[in-house]
Amino acid sequence: MQPTLLAAFFEFSRTAFSMSAAILALLVIGLFAARNDIAQARGLDKIVALTNLCFAIPLAAFGAEHLSGAKFIMNLVPAYMPWRLFWAYFVGFALIAASLSIATKTQVRWSGLLFGAMMFLFVAMIHFPGAVTSGGRILWTIVLRELSFGGGGWVLAGIAMGGAHRPGKNLITVGRVLIAIAAIFFGVQHFLHPLGLPGVPLEKQMATWIPARPFIDYLTGTFLIVAGLCFLLAHKTRMAATYLGAWILLLVIVIYVPVLIGALADPSTAVKVEGLNYFADTLLFGGAILSLARAMTAVSPPSAEFTG
Repeated sequence: MQPTLLAAFFEFSRTAFSMSAAILALLVIGLFAARNDIAQARGLDKIVALTNLCFAIPLAAFGAEHLSGAKFIMNLVPAYMPWRLFWAYFVGFALIAASLSIATKTQVRWSGLLFGAMMFLFVAMIHFPGAVTSGGRILWTIVLRELSFGGGGWVLAGIAMGGAHRPGKNLITVGRVLIAIAAIFFGVQHFLHPLGLPGVPLEKQMATWIPARPFIDYLTGTFLIVAGLCFLLAHKTRMAATYLGAWILLLVIVIYVPVLIGALADPSTAVKVEGLNYFADTLLFGGAILSLARAMTAVSPPSAEFTG
């Protein structure tokens, strides 16, 4: 690495540094908390054992972003809301608390439930009005992304409430439908825009160093549509969620981690934060999908492995 690039990589950005530190801290905490589940799991169930970790790390990153960049984040709060700076800090602390709760599996029934409710409020107050007014695929992608995140939170809460028993079963059902709709929509977008970063189809394109870029998007789109239909129909949900979640996690490791490293090496704070957000968004979407696999594991008999 050239000296100038090395200097750029370590150039101080309070927001990027805070988000990176939060990711590393939750990685350690989450792996420690999940160590027994990972050790006892077999095959692809080891990926499912990472569900809470995949969910908690992005929440910590977003929480750190709110706390370190509150004066910018407050501009996203609707103008009719009083104390806009307060809400930016409040959401930051709430996300950090939820990440620790989910990572350590402590009171997840409340953290998952409240996180999901918060995502639905964000959609109702910020994203949905903007999508209806301005239209465009990116705004609708954000609406469905946030709904899938909230749905994943409710699935985790439903698991903590007993899974097969109400109200846990109802929360899991709502979460499953929301994640299904998002997966199908995202899958279609992959076929319409086959050079975008895979997973959550936003504006950023795959770097030219990535081989077979259209193939990766078409394959990801196929996985998303097929799995989304399985989720929607409640057919082989566990198997579909396990394989799709594993694929999304593979994309995070193989594509998004290098993209993140490149972004952190850029001197621009905006580029650093964008790279961190893309990484966290995709990892959280993977966590939401894996939550369905975990939910089906919780409600299915042991002999029903990978039958959904």
